[in-house]
Amino acid sequence: MAKIVAIVTSDQDRVGGGAPIFVEPDKEKRESTAFLLEKILDAIAHDMKDGNFILVDHRTE
Repeated sequence: MAKIVAIVTSDQDRVGGGAPIFVEPDKEKRESTAFLLEKILDAIAHDMKDGNFILVDHRTE
């Protein structure tokens, strides 16, 4: 089962939940943070095309 492990957003008011949320108003910084977290968390960054990235662990255990 896939699990959201982090969210990178431009606006904290648009997201919520139990995953850590990283707020980056600048588009380039948001992308950079998402791709860095992708490596650190061994997850996959998905660009939601609305100013948000979700980082998902797709491993099944």
